[in-house]
Amino acid sequence: MLTGSYDLFMVFISYCVAVLASYTALDLSGRVATSKKNAVPFWICGGALAMGIGIWSMHFVGMLAFSLPIPMGYDLTITLLSLALAIIASGFALWMVAQPEMPWSHLLIGAVALGAGIAAMHYLGMYALLMQPGIVYDPLLVGVSLVIAVIASASALLIAFRLRRNTAYVKAWRMGASLVMGGAIIGMHYTGMAAAGFPEGSFCAAAIDGLDNNWLASLVIVVTLAVLGIALLTSVLDARMELRTDALSSSLAEANKELTHLALHDNLTKLPNRLLLEDRIEQSMQKVKRNGGIFTLMFLDLDGFKPINDAFGHHVGDKLLEQVGQRLTQRLRATDTLARVGGDEFVLLAEVDNPTDASNIAKQIIDLVNQPFQVGEQELRVSTSLGIVMYPADGADQQELLMNADAAMYHAKASGKNDFSFFNTTMNAGALAQLNLLQDLRRALQQDEFVLYYQPKFAANGGQVVGAEALIRWRHPTRGLLAPGAFIGLAEKSGLIVEIDSWVLKQACQQMGEWYAEGYLDWCVAVNVSVLQLSQPRFVDSVQAALEQNALPAKHLIIEITETMAMNDVDASIKVLERLGSIGVGVSIDDFGSGHSSLLYLKNLPVNELKIDRGFVNELQHGAADEAIISAIVDLGQALGLRIVAEGVETAEQQAFLSSMKCDVLQGFLLGHPLPADDFIGKLAGQRPTA
Repeated sequence: MLTGSYDLFMVFISYCVAVLASYTALDLSGRVATSKKNAVPFWICGGALAMGIGIWSMHFVGMLAFSLPIPMGYDLTITLLSLALAIIASGFALWMVAQPEMPWSHLLIGAVALGAGIAAMHYLGMYALLMQPGIVYDPLLVGVSLVIAVIASASALLIAFRLRRNTAYVKAWRMGASLVMGGAIIGMHYTGMAAAGFPEGSFCAAAIDGLDNNWLASLVIVVTLAVLGIALLTSVLDARMELRTDALSSSLAEANKELTHLALHDNLTKLPNRLLLEDRIEQSMQKVKRNGGIFTLMFLDLDGFKPINDAFGHHVGDKLLEQVGQRLTQRLRATDTLARVGGDEFVLLAEVDNPTDASNIAKQIIDLVNQPFQVGEQELRVSTSLGIVMYPADGADQQELLMNADAAMYHAKASGKNDFSFFNTTMNAGALAQLNLLQDLRRALQQDEFVLYYQPKFAANGGQVVGAEALIRWRHPTRGLLAPGAFIGLAEKSGLIVEIDSWVLKQACQQMGEWYAEGYLDWCVAVNVSVLQLSQPRFVDSVQAALEQNALPAKHLIIEITETMAMNDVDASIKVLERLGSIGVGVSIDDFGSGHSSLLYLKNLPVNELKIDRGFVNELQHGAADEAIISAIVDLGQALGLRIVAEGVETAEQQAFLSSMKCDVLQGFLLGHPLPADDFIGKLAGQRPTA
């Protein structure tokens, strides 16, 4: 037999290639397992190519490390066929790892198939030498090499399946496993090489026209390292991209979850808000229609809350509302829904078997609220009045149920408070009127029944017109022209106030834009907004859009908010008002002096104007307390650099006093009544007062 020899450096290189190929296989198996379904075929195909080249290269480098005392070469066709077998075997391995489960029977079948493929690749590669006479194999060592191939394949499949997820220390485990798998692969190869015998006088027929192994080793190593390197780099970059995508998706999901929660829950008490309550009521109604039964709806209003709010401030009132919500939630059943629908108004939805159950729940609520609340150093006491309705007896839909429950609650208040009252038909007249008015109010938005009137505002010094306040009126088809007091409260309770405020803002900006284009360059239009509108996330954006649509400079618009609104959530109010100021819109505090903690918070509010509450002006008499209050408000506003507006001017004496106090702007029936836009310019021509 011819005596062969090994280049130890090339043997070492073959082991390194085997380890690198093993690590690439494990990494790619992870990509196959964690990729999205539509990407799996591409990873299997690309991975099979990279792994197949890596495994084949290890065997080929191992063969190139072996030399005989005769010229050697490799038949190109057979060599490429052995490479194809390696790629097919690698693709099969990746496909198996991609399966959701790998029972022992599948592992055994896969190991035999993969081992046979690798062995076939090896012995076909040996055949590429085209030795004459043929290679003589030791059957025992061939069998051992086949066993090693199957065991190595089983180990590789099992390790790849176990390490396919990106868990802690998975890279370190893969590296360690690669060292073991690389040893198993070269063990199979060199066992197979040891099984080969070359008879004396043999020659290599492929040495004449085949591949020359003098330069082939370097080419195979370089190409293999390039392919494996590209595969690993692609895998790493894709894994990072997937992690970033998952992190972004997780962040978006969390943000959507938070936004959904914010949209459906009250910001202060964290209880469900009106929107979520209406959904729960609808679900309960559908359940009753399907399965029968009843449920109760209770409208709760706190007795004595406003005096506490006025005496101790809104921050104490807010804490009290939070504690009321927490106490009731902790003691009610998990299936009940307690929602906050207004300032100190709550609604409870509960499944019951009969009206007696509803009475017991109402008594429990009254007892809970009657217990003292500890807010900071203050021990506070309030009570509650409840109105109770039963479905389906007391209403056909949720709006009717809420209206009737509200009517029953007011009946309980009128009967002495701190009690509950079931709805009955004697209360129905008022509730039905409110329900009909609400339906009319919804229709009014759709049928353009609202109109704006404009009350002029005059400079206190000189008497020239400086603008107007936009005031909404409702042209009701049967009740005639209605002032805001007849419907704004209902609009706020139902949530329609947001749409109404948006309409007022757009109409006022459109009208002021027309006046501005006609040459009234010194006028401003003032628009009142509700607390619900002010708290809308895109409120400032809607203001800016209305200005841009009508080519109206921002300084010609004034947003009026009440002092109570500003104090309700000072931090949130400051943020919104600062954004309005940043785009140039003026901000006015309406009814100043009627709220709580005015002086404490005024310095922090980014406002341009104070509007003295008409109550002080109406009661104004020389030497009276109201005169001193107005004087103090004017001095305070001027010290802070704010414009002072006095509304409700109805007598010449009031006008003279307010002018002498150096108010900047006056407004009232003495000076000008609210007028439709078409009459505003003409009527003012002969009505400008003298200062």
